[in-house]
Amino acid sequence: MHIPLSTLALSTGLALLLIGIWGMLTHKNLIRMIIGFSLMDTGIHIIMVSLGYLSGRTAPIIDSAVDPSTAVSTVVDPVPSALVLTAIVIGLGITAVMLAYAIRIHAATGSLAIDELTESKG
Repeated sequence: MHIPLSTLALSTGLALLLIGIWGMLTHKNLIRMIIGFSLMDTGIHIIMVSLGYLSGRTAPIIDSAVDPSTAVSTVVDPVPSALVLTAIVIGLGITAVMLAYAIRIHAATGSLAIDELTESKG
């Protein structure tokens, strides 16, 4: 049984996306929620790469190996890869900010549980 690489990557990305969403919605600990976000983010990146993958094509570098007149049908579209690289940097920045907030919350309250962070207003 032969499973195409793009199908395997797409299903792996979907599994990571669903595990990340489940982790963010079911856990009450901020660190576990941040880990869920990172898993979801990685799943989205893998899905984007797998959607941009075309079997039998080469890297989008026009040189002596690739004729410019046939480049459209022989190279992979570079836009999904560029978007994924940008998304990785943005996700890393967001994760760093979330971890910084978690550190500040833990320093102020001594806890990372969401249930203990609510204040009664009344």
